[in-house]
Amino acid sequence: MTPPAGARHFTISSVAGKHGDVWSWPLADDRRAYRMSMSLRGWVTETDEIVTFGPDKRPIGMAIRGFTDSGDATESFRVDNAGIAHWKTAVDEGSAPFAGKRYNSYGGPWLAGEADIEALVAAGAKGLDLLPRGHATLTIAKSVPIEGPAGPKTVKLAFIEGYGFSPSPIWLDEQNRFFGNAGVISLLPAGYEAVGPKLKDIQEAETARLAREVAGRFLSPANRTATLVDHVLLFDSVAGKYVPDQAVLIADGKVAAVAAGGAIKAPAGATVIDGRGKTLTPGLWDAHRHIGGDDWNLLQNVATGMTNYRSPGSMIEETLSIQKRRAAGELLAPSGVTSVIIDRKDPLAAQGALTVSSAEEAIAAVRKVKDAGLWGVKFYTSMNPAWIAPAATEAHKLGLHVHGHVPAGMRPLEAVRAGYDEVTHINFIIMQAMPKDVVDKANTAARLEGPAKYGKNVDLDSPEMTAFYAELAKRGTYIDPTLTVWEPMLTSDGTSVSPEYSPFVDIAPPAVARGWKIAGYPLFDGLTRADFRQSFAKMVGVVGRLHKVGVPIVAGTDGWGLELVRELELYEEAGLSNAEALQTATIVPARMTGMAGRTGSIAKGKNADIILVEGDVSRNLGALRHVHTVFLDGYRLDGAALRKASGLGGMPK
Repeated sequence: MTPPAGARHFTISSVAGKHGDVWSWPLADDRRAYRMSMSLRGWVTETDEIVTFGPDKRPIGMAIRGFTDSGDATESFRVDNAGIAHWKTAVDEGSAPFAGKRYNSYGGPWLAGEADIEALVAAGAKGLDLLPRGHATLTIAKSVPIEGPAGPKTVKLAFIEGYGFSPSPIWLDEQNRFFGNAGVISLLPAGYEAVGPKLKDIQEAETARLAREVAGRFLSPANRTATLVDHVLLFDSVAGKYVPDQAVLIADGKVAAVAAGGAIKAPAGATVIDGRGKTLTPGLWDAHRHIGGDDWNLLQNVATGMTNYRSPGSMIEETLSIQKRRAAGELLAPSGVTSVIIDRKDPLAAQGALTVSSAEEAIAAVRKVKDAGLWGVKFYTSMNPAWIAPAATEAHKLGLHVHGHVPAGMRPLEAVRAGYDEVTHINFIIMQAMPKDVVDKANTAARLEGPAKYGKNVDLDSPEMTAFYAELAKRGTYIDPTLTVWEPMLTSDGTSVSPEYSPFVDIAPPAVARGWKIAGYPLFDGLTRADFRQSFAKMVGVVGRLHKVGVPIVAGTDGWGLELVRELELYEEAGLSNAEALQTATIVPARMTGMAGRTGSIAKGKNADIILVEGDVSRNLGALRHVHTVFLDGYRLDGAALRKASGLGGMPK
């Protein structure tokens, strides 16, 4: 649809610039139209929506058309004359009595939910029942003055519960109507883009206050007394083997002793846990977990067994805030290290990046990262390839780790030779075998569409690819595959939830679980879903070949972190043994980050970053999802209580 002159206009923006637009305008017969157009570094969304309102102002009809990077966006909703609601999307359909409920759409332009926001405000504490399932409430937190194109204005921070795992911040205007969303990517009225960072800071401060209360409940002296886990199956991550019938004593935040089962006497006042039928492993690492902007997600990471992370791109100020609050016991979160994204100033620049216009500015950005006390730099796809070597040289001189996406115009081996210590994402690895026109446009959707189209035809055992693997191994280059990013996009067809999320469907909020069912990346150039699946199988195969020649693999998700165990299962499918797969999420990332001397394995004197899970992990990596107890900096944290606090409704399958 084409918005008329005078249509309400919102923009989608970040500190990197504008990424899209959303318009809204009235139609005849109590209908309203919405139009959304967005491109995030080449990931394109184009959707239209028409909403029909009933006499009580509830939407009784919706028609959505278009596509997103998750596939076909077509969706319909209607209420028939008998009061029965009917809905159909690319991934589900159903019907139910409309009664007093409101339909929660699967997709559509981001602004189109504004009527639901107003209804939640009016509903107050009792909230609203939703279709297909769920219940939501809204709480107004505080008022904030801002400046805009029309002068001073007051907006109100509010939190919605019921749509996600945690309270979701939104902003209202003076009349309690939807004003916008603020974050790394913001949706705000045109002309108000500049206030996005301010609103983001305010909502994060309020979220931090709420998270501090939760942290206080878990990080108590009573949870840091000595613990003896006896007669347990222990994963020795250094040796890469499981050791039966072991005893581990945890005291004063450290591993105090490791011995045969029954050989350690519990000190007075210690908690003793019977480890029979359970497995004790080092706490899990997610080596591709972007932190910042969501304290609740960090809590959920702990609940699912993650005690450490490597963030491959976070904003400096957010990172320092997280580190400070965690150290003060005000934030329940894994411990980790962070790199900062550096990208060329460009419409396709990464959100949240330090953007540069020359090699000199790139070097200055590297120094800024070092001055902030952070761990590494991550170069991105719009970087000028000529700037990589001088910037990487400076980073290495300063002791920083260098990794990233491969800039457009470079192949991964060229990036490694220019100074990369690590390459992130399997699509950039397989880019070594892509046609030049794909390589030259790797800062657009070509970085996915090229591997999706041509990956199935790559000979993984060709002399060229074999030499590529060998050079990576010789150089000790780390690879962060994030296979769970590509599995749902390439293999999903809307008929089922992808394997990384299926164990959590029954314990997630209904709206979250529904969103996990996607139609997959839109097909193009006559390709089929079977073609995409063959290409994904080649991506999995690359991981196996890299590992076989000695290239170190680190497990990362680039998601919530819930995907981590599935990432390990895919490594096992690639040819790694069960123990080798688990090493990629324990000792290998600890070595990469220089932290192996204090974490990543269970040994006397090491930090007590450990998880106890129900079941035998040596027989089934999926048992890692069944967290019984998390030991974080020596605190003994109950798995069930952690899950409840983080929005999970029970034990995953």
